[in-house]
Amino acid sequence: MKKKVVSMLLSSAMVLGLVACSGSTSTESGTTGTQASGDSVVTNSDGSGASERQTITWSVIDVNAGVNATGEYADQIIQEIEDYCGADLELIWYANDALSEKNSLALTSPSTMPQIMSWGGTVTGDVVSAAKNGAFVDLNNYIWDSEKYPYLSQLSKEVADNLTVNGQLIALPRTRVVGRYGLSYRQDWAEKLGVELPANATPEDVYNMLYAFTYNDPDGNGVDDTIGMEMTLYTGPFDIIQTWFGCGNGWQEKDGKLVPVWTTDEYFEAVDYIKRLYDDGLMPADFYSRPTDSWSNGCKTGENGVFIDVLDSGKRIWQYYEAEETYTPSVVNPDEPATMTLYGAVNGHTLATAGYNGFFTLSATTLDTDEKIEAALTLLDRLCSPEMLTLTQYGLEGINYEYDADGYIVDLDAETENEEAVNLANNYKGLNQLLTFLPSSESSTGAIPIATNKFNEAQDAAYAAALPYAELNPALSYLVGSETYSQVGADLDEQVSAARTQYICGSITLEEFKSTLDSIRSQGYDTIIEEVNAQR
Repeated sequence: MKKKVVSMLLSSAMVLGLVACSGSTSTESGTTGTQASGDSVVTNSDGSGASERQTITWSVIDVNAGVNATGEYADQIIQEIEDYCGADLELIWYANDALSEKNSLALTSPSTMPQIMSWGGTVTGDVVSAAKNGAFVDLNNYIWDSEKYPYLSQLSKEVADNLTVNGQLIALPRTRVVGRYGLSYRQDWAEKLGVELPANATPEDVYNMLYAFTYNDPDGNGVDDTIGMEMTLYTGPFDIIQTWFGCGNGWQEKDGKLVPVWTTDEYFEAVDYIKRLYDDGLMPADFYSRPTDSWSNGCKTGENGVFIDVLDSGKRIWQYYEAEETYTPSVVNPDEPATMTLYGAVNGHTLATAGYNGFFTLSATTLDTDEKIEAALTLLDRLCSPEMLTLTQYGLEGINYEYDADGYIVDLDAETENEEAVNLANNYKGLNQLLTFLPSSESSTGAIPIATNKFNEAQDAAYAAALPYAELNPALSYLVGSETYSQVGADLDEQVSAARTQYICGSITLEEFKSTLDSIRSQGYDTIIEEVNAQR
């Protein structure tokens, strides 16, 4: 893969006059990397001494099974981050599926809580309760200073509202494109079978495509080995499909009142449609047990032809088809590669992101001085710079990537089947989990910047096309202020999702499904509805 970047020296130019000082990374089982040797002095550009360089402790999401920043050059990369950002790092990696438990445990020990804490999803539950008890720094007092924090200060006020508890901005988002969700499909399969989606496609158009991809032998091998739609135990695609029927994103306004979508008629119409897809064999019968980490494999290996989630995943599947080591010929013209169409909204609707997915909080107890708070925020701000975006996402020039004659990045560690390449990628693996991607994920990745090519042009066009139809959650900022939602909302939402899956798979009847939802309302959701609407 090639990406256009601004040519930069990632070793000498990144020091910015700061004195080098080593740091450390750790896991629950021990410490790796170089050990911190104590505080040093940060030097201003005029040569005068400023303040002692702070050591920042940071709990970080581990999505790479413990191989984060473990390569031969990992210490060098960490060193360059520290020197550029003016702080020493102590990174504590928490497995994604243990993150919530570890963070909840950390909240019970304020004096030893990591100074920066990573969280998944949106602000709910323990975070709201902890914020009300003063656990986190009120960032309103700091980040809007555009001279100190040129990137963080560009945080969208709408997204900031969704991270605000009792008037205090208690977190920084991991920014995401709002119009990022939609439907992508294999173009050559659709062209061969004559089921390409028209403009303003309806759910029935999608059904017909899925049926053809399942039963009309789209790969032409004469074997019944395809299933229309990719699906795993992650049920986010169902939330997208629901919007096609006009029931909104999470919550919807009905008769002047905000209500959860699962209380509306449109929701049941949508769920019955999804059940029809399941009953007719248009998605994997065992989706509920398929691991999410193999999600896009079905499209890559030719089992599936439709992928419903973020549109950039559709782009990556397309890139997989064209990559030299995984080249996949088109079923229409074997001399050309297979392609994906990033279609986006269906029936004039798709799901909007919250503007972020995951966030960082700053501890008010372990960041107990302005100097420490500003060191942490300077670190987070400088990580948004083009230099740091390149280093944390692509590694070292000449080792992990190189420039071709046209100024495009050529990845030297992109071959996942090559052990040497995998080891090279481990130099910087996981460090993208340190990024807020502010002021926006488009501008942040574009700040590298990524080359304009057919893949990224298609992605950007799909984002822009989806944006006007992306359904926002109108209750998101109010849910943060609901005491009951902070206590039981996440658990009740999981119960709703589980009951939906049981109904789709035929484990419970429609009457049992509705009865379960009524029970969920009586367990606290009616109170949540009252608390949300009382804030309007």
